[in-house]
Amino acid sequence: ACLRPVQLAGTTVSRASLHNADEIARKDIRVGDFVIVEKAGEIIPQVVEVVPGKRVKNSVPFAFPTECPVCASLLIREEGEAAWRCPNPECADQVKGRLEYFASRGCMDIDHLGEAVIDQLVDQGKAKRVSDLYELKKEDFLSLEGFADKSAENLFNSIEESKGRGVARLLCGLGIKHVGSSVAKELARNFSSVNKLAKTSVEELLEIDGIGSIMAESISEYFQDHGNQSMLERLEQLGVETAHEQIDSGELPFSGKSFVLTGTLNSFSREQATARIETLGGKVTSSVSKKTAFLVAGPGAGSKLAKA
Repeated sequence: ACLRPVQLAGTTVSRASLHNADEIARKDIRVGDFVIVEKAGEIIPQVVEVVPGKRVKNSVPFAFPTECPVCASLLIREEGEAAWRCPNPECADQVKGRLEYFASRGCMDIDHLGEAVIDQLVDQGKAKRVSDLYELKKEDFLSLEGFADKSAENLFNSIEESKGRGVARLLCGLGIKHVGSSVAKELARNFSSVNKLAKTSVEELLEIDGIGSIMAESISEYFQDHGNQSMLERLEQLGVETAHEQIDSGELPFSGKSFVLTGTLNSFSREQATARIETLGGKVTSSVSKKTAFLVAGPGAGSKLAKA
């Protein structure tokens, strides 16, 4: 919701969460309404309710969009979900979103490949799928706004360097529905290559720790898609690392151990500490439970330390 700016708990608020179409309809929120806003958890502004007495007489219920604003495809809503989605995988904004996610820090971590650059690459027809990034030459970047010889070379080198990020980061970057970084790491631990994972049945996937039926179906569907298959083949041909040597995690010192990190870590960034623990066979989780073997606590550790 875009609001007339108002002071709220020490900050100026001009936007607030409406969550989804069901909430907008349930609270009957309309354009021009006066609303009560609060900070959920004292942080995120959200619309609590409308003030009916201040509603204008000619007000009409909000008409939620039925078409994608970019490609005009009819929006769909899957059973059990609140979100409305564009079903067209060729939609320009979807293509941009997939490329941005692939290049993001938690995935393939490609420096200098931000939203503005991806917008130009897609709009100029230079990239439609993630494998296209590895087909690009330095000259392709020189034609983009804001690029000179050095910046084009830096981006080209960043894309080349990302080829060796590893199977887990690649699996995360592919944007398989329901597969985030932790699941991608688990899949990489269980399969020595993307090809082996692609040939795995739903039943076999269900045997892996942390993978349920919805996620298993999603993974299987992704790899059965012919377009995805050809893209993965092209990634391999272009030198992107799609396989690795599997290590028997039972031989590693932290095998089977669960870690939680809290507070400030003096010697490592959070990402470096997580990577080190995982290299030694351990898992890093976000919350303390009965399964937690170790809590790594730095200065500023709070409730997690107390709970441990």
